Amino acid sequence: MATYKEIKGVTVQTVDSDPVEFVGSWASGGSLNTARYRGGSSGTTTAGLVYTGRTPTYVGNTESYNGTSWTELNDVNNNSYAGGGSPAGSYTAALKSSGKSGPSSFQTNTEVWDGSSWTEVNNNNTGRDGIMGAGTSTSNIIAGGQTPPNQVIAESWDGTSWTEVGDLNNAKGFTTSWGSSNSNAIVATGEGDGSSPDGQGNTAETWNGSSWTATTSLNTGRSQAGAFGSTSTNGIVAAGYIGTGYGANCESFDGSAWTEVNNTANNLGLHFGSGTDNQAGFVAGGNPVPSVGTQTEEWSFPPPTASTLTEGQIFLSGGTTLKGFGKAAGIPTGTWASGGALNTARATYDSMNGTQSASKAISGLIPPDSSSSSVEDYNGTSWTETTEMNTARYSGGAAGDTSASSILFGGYIPTPPSYVTNTETWNGSSWTEVNELNTARGNVGGNGAQNSALCYGGQPLTGKTESWDGTSWTEVSDLNRTRHDVASAGANNTSALAAGGEYPPNVRTDHVETWGGSSWTEVNELNTARSVAAGSGTKDLAMAFGGSPNGSTVLSNSEAWNGSSWTEIAELGTARRTLAGSGSAATGLAAGGVIPPSVSALTEEFTADSALSTITVS
Repeated sequence: MATYKEIKGVTVQTVDSDPVEFVGSWASGGSLNTARYRGGSSGTTTAGLVYTGRTPTYVGNTESYNGTSWTELNDVNNNSYAGGGSPAGSYTAALKSSGKSGPSSFQTNTEVWDGSSWTEVNNNNTGRDGIMGAGTSTSNIIAGGQTPPNQVIAESWDGTSWTEVGDLNNAKGFTTSWGSSNSNAIVATGEGDGSSPDGQGNTAETWNGSSWTATTSLNTGRSQAGAFGSTSTNGIVAAGYIGTGYGANCESFDGSAWTEVNNTANNLGLHFGSGTDNQAGFVAGGNPVPSVGTQTEEWSFPPPTASTLTEGQIFLSGGTTLKGFGKAAGIPTGTWASGGALNTARATYDSMNGTQSASKAISGLIPPDSSSSSVEDYNGTSWTETTEMNTARYSGGAAGDTSASSILFGGYIPTPPSYVTNTETWNGSSWTEVNELNTARGNVGGNGAQNSALCYGGQPLTGKTESWDGTSWTEVSDLNRTRHDVASAGANNTSALAAGGEYPPNVRTDHVETWGGSSWTEVNELNTARSVAAGSGTKDLAMAFGGSPNGSTVLSNSEAWNGSSWTEIAELGTARRTLAGSGSAATGLAAGGVIPPSVSALTEEFTADSALSTITVS
């Protein structure tokens, strides 16, 4: 058998510290002095400039950024909102053009910044708002926008005057744009470009100095986004108005394709954005004000000198322990063992969150038909009764990465018989009623964290999916297959897995779908069709266990998902249905459920073999 060196040409790499993944990430920056949204911007992450905007009053404030904090400078002469800027300019040479200065007052004013003050120069030809400029203070282009209606008009600035040039192919307002000059620019997304039934566009067009050419569309349509880049062949579109509310999705453009990258920390729109390319930039301010209106987020990749992870790489750090993979490699050899019993036997609560050593079991059904407000915490050994919920119910959905951070949503109340929209969050000491689901339902799928959760499917029979951003629920794309009582897994509202479930007339299914943040995708099916099973883990590494194939028989079968297929693994010690699950795919927890004819207080813990596996390199 060939050695690793013979195959790869190198030996196993040894480094002093673990490599970092070569992907971009957002980090918090300094706060603006004036909370506001949508004005012009220029410069870089360490030498940036923002100007004008709304508070919601139309303002002319100018602030510069040094990479740490923002400093107030001289205001523009004409207060405005949603006008053009010069993202390829600098914090000492910028351009402000057009915009809106009142409910129906559209400016044509143009001003240039010399590092200390703004000077009025020749006006542009058509006043409008909802535009973004591309280029510098001496070579700039603005396109689209609203007068209203949405426009195709484009104008080019040569440092002295504005000239109308070729129109966009699609009329659009509240666009994003960037580029190096009036002969190299891109306009992407926007309202009303006709590409999406909800009015939020995903089209993009590039400008070469004489004409606009359609290029690859984004994965997610939006308007009111922030953006930055140096040329028409690289850039970032960040967050914006997506579907029916502000989102956090970000995409990177390399000149030919758009790639989903890490989300901003905040759901926001109408924000400032500027930077050097698709590897370095910032967004600042935005709507809603004041919650995100002063905040800055900085986008960056690891520095070129960093030791970065490469696909398939094996490396050692701090001794002889292999890095780069976890306990998941041992999941097929994992086993179930008895854990501490619940204080109150229950079923159909489907509402547990946390880890194997810190989980919370919430509400449930106590026969013959009593909903419960009981809550219990698990510490890895035993369950302890804690503060009850405000609304007793069962078959709701739960999310939260620990027992100290939880959210419960939906469910069923038997007296009077009704499905509910109630949502409650746990702050470590008490439950608080917060904004409700849009659709009342029970027997739902649910996953995520307290401030980033997903609810999908349920009864009355629905495929509706709702996303929770820490404040409110937003309807997003439906499941492809309408059903209830799925096994759920996932880390947040952009990553989920729904396995199995039931749809009329009493059909149990093996269908599986994954959620990537904007839509559900059908993937490989379970080996055993079932409903009222439990799940644990993430979208790409999960388990489904227990359940029923016909509504009465109970299963002990457990299956592991590796991101592409399901594998039968060690069975539960006791077969049951309508149980709850939490934890990861390598350290899962199963509690409660029905062991006919009774409900159960039984808890079982799954632990994967953490020993090193054989590694074959080919």
